[in-house]
Amino acid sequence: MRERIKEHIPAALLNAGRATCDWMQRVPEDFSAYTHPWRSDSRRKLQKYHNRYQGKRCFVIGNGPSLKNTDLSKLANEYTFGMNRIYLLFPELGFPTSFLVCVNDLVIEQTVEDMQNLKIPRFFSWRSRKWLKPADDLHFLHTTYTGPKFAKDVTGRLWEGATVTYVCLQLAYYFGFSEVILIGVDHNFVTQGKPNTTVVSEGDDPNHFNPTYFGKGFRWQLPDLETSEMAYRKAKQVFEDDGRRILDATVGGKLTVFQKVHYADLF
Repeated sequence: MRERIKEHIPAALLNAGRATCDWMQRVPEDFSAYTHPWRSDSRRKLQKYHNRYQGKRCFVIGNGPSLKNTDLSKLANEYTFGMNRIYLLFPELGFPTSFLVCVNDLVIEQTVEDMQNLKIPRFFSWRSRKWLKPADDLHFLHTTYTGPKFAKDVTGRLWEGATVTYVCLQLAYYFGFSEVILIGVDHNFVTQGKPNTTVVSEGDDPNHFNPTYFGKGFRWQLPDLETSEMAYRKAKQVFEDDGRRILDATVGGKLTVFQKVHYADLF
């Protein structure tokens, strides 16, 4: 019966209804994200990054196994966005990423001490205020699961697009980078199952650069690659409309949205 009713409702009206429903679900979180003093402080600090890196390039570093086949020493003097538990790689690298971004509740909750003690500019979801305390180089982003969009202004609401990589692309745009290069974004997971389902790791992690990344006992969510691809296409369009570009230099990556380039040719 529900499906038959939907057949007689115009698509535009259905979409408007969904948008209204999404907005209503976000109201409590939206209110605190715009009125809480921690968020006010974060918006002020974020504004200092606006177009700071205009005309420059940056690398967004995923956490896929392909990083083991990528000469990361070449990034020592580049601007880099690291994500989630990329800091496990810092001792081997000999340097940290320029920025760290994490918006996944399970990752933050289980690594809160690590995240709090990092000494680089960090960008976390507003939801993470349950675990993290304010710091000079810590920024709370108002990220949401619903309401697909590409935020040109990251002081407002950002859609997560089912991947922290998409949040990095929105930050990179706001920061003014004219060229963003993806590496380690394998877009391929050995572990299969229903997207967004929470699972518990039973052993070494085969999906990331380090077997302890989501090691035994770590709770994590299965990827939603379809939604991520939709988000990436939005990012690609916005960048290209503004005369900028996103390139994919991931070694053996499965993502097909962005122009592929050879990593070694970038230096």
